Amino acid sequence: MLRDEAEIVVKSGNGGPGACSFRREKFEPEGGPNGGDGGKGGDVVFEATPHMNTLSTFMRRRHWRAVSGDSGQGDNCSGKSGEDLVLRVPCGTIVRLRESGEILADLVDIGQRVVVAAGGKGGKGNSRFKSATNQTPQQFGPGTPGVELNLVLELKLIADVGIIGFPNAGKSTLLSRLSAARPKVAAYPFTTLEPQLGVIERSDRTLVLADIPGLIEGAADGKGLGHRFLKHVERCPLLVHLVDGSDGDAEALSARIRVLNDELKRFSDMLAQKPQLVVLNKADARPELADMAKDLAGMIGLEVLTISGVSGQGIPALENRLLQLVPAHGT
Repeated sequence: MLRDEAEIVVKSGNGGPGACSFRREKFEPEGGPNGGDGGKGGDVVFEATPHMNTLSTFMRRRHWRAVSGDSGQGDNCSGKSGEDLVLRVPCGTIVRLRESGEILADLVDIGQRVVVAAGGKGGKGNSRFKSATNQTPQQFGPGTPGVELNLVLELKLIADVGIIGFPNAGKSTLLSRLSAARPKVAAYPFTTLEPQLGVIERSDRTLVLADIPGLIEGAADGKGLGHRFLKHVERCPLLVHLVDGSDGDAEALSARIRVLNDELKRFSDMLAQKPQLVVLNKADARPELADMAKDLAGMIGLEVLTISGVSGQGIPALENRLLQLVPAHGT
């Protein structure tokens, strides 16, 4: 199951205390100070990995702590620094402060690392306090404590194309046609209970598709399932707006599109401004759908294609158009 949000508490390691020590040798029973510094505490680091696709690890465990630095030793030996705590998360994870909502990290790229809580500094040993007027210092630094943070982890899937539409429009069927994904398909609303990913693979490039669970009117207010998943299309450079074209004239289809786009706008202006390709499904049931698509394109000012998820009609043309519209990575 996709776990796309988690609350955790992290704490970086404390700095180790410095040492209070004096040189004691056979012919020098009252030597000078030689206390070493304490070790630095471990940092809390987040790292994006392609080998995870859920935050379930952080649902099972809430508290995470880095290792503290060791104490300083005599002979001016510094304590060992604490080991960093590296928390690996899926690419697309946002790390926020729970109280303020401030974003500390937005981990998109594979291997991207961000220190969110630095370890405490090690305390100074007493040798650091020696001076002309203080030849035998007794003071030493205790080391600074680590930082404790209450965090919210939020996963936003990284996909090139987000497939949106009302329940039962045929999004899961389309995903299975375009890619090797095999999502559950059935003729009732909310078959898809979490986002599904699929990949179009060509010899020269790939395209990642995300099937977003069915939105309904009022989704921006939390109705239906859509409110939980709208965030997953915020990173997609292109939205495919899949519409059930089995009934209704161009005006009725335009109204359906307008309702869903209003929900996108209410949720996020950024979502509403994303490029869209409108796709009318179930062309096998309506031979006149291609002509209706031309009328609809003129009414809404968007490109409109027709397909049949069941028969495969129009799928190759749609696939080619998606590859044209979405820039290849690195270009």
